[in-house]
Amino acid sequence: MKTESSVIRSTPNESIRGKILLVIGDATEVVDTLYPWMRLQEDNYQVVIAAPEVRTYSMVQHQRPEGWDLTQETAGYLIESDIAFADIRPEEYAGLLVSGGRAPEYIRYDEHLIRAVRWMVEAGRPIGSVCHGIEVLATADVIDGKRITTVPKCQFDAEVCGATYVAGPVMVDGQLVTARGSRDGWQWMREFIKLLRRKEDQ
Repeated sequence: MKTESSVIRSTPNESIRGKILLVIGDATEVVDTLYPWMRLQEDNYQVVIAAPEVRTYSMVQHQRPEGWDLTQETAGYLIESDIAFADIRPEEYAGLLVSGGRAPEYIRYDEHLIRAVRWMVEAGRPIGSVCHGIEVLATADVIDGKRITTVPKCQFDAEVCGATYVAGPVMVDGQLVTARGSRDGWQWMREFIKLLRRKEDQ
């Protein structure tokens, strides 16, 4: 049984280059969430975990066993959110990331989240998604005419909303960087950080 001491929480970062929203919900994928959370802090960004409400969320691990056509889901770590979608002030953030897993299936219907995503896209802030995270961007109607990548099972979600699906680990189109899945996280963060730094230099 997981105890309170096993819950992952953000810690204040006194020397920050900017704040990044990391969007999650219950059943957010472990690697899709924790890799950018750690990597961006390593580069002196403050990562603010945003979710439907401020509470502890259950992450999951996705693997595809040999012979399976679908991924198998198992329980992962617990993580605490820092801010509710309704309380996001998008102008305070340098960029936004949408994690993968099954969370995007339901958080994409949150009007506060969708409003924040649209504001940040219109403001030209770097935006990223991995795996099922594309479902949030598709619902926000911000990928029309964009070249994106995602897990193949979400290809339809992207194309029906006007995007061009490209099979590959990472795709950059303007201020948007999308990744296929958890194993592509290092390439995803490499390109996202490039966008952040380019924005800082403007």
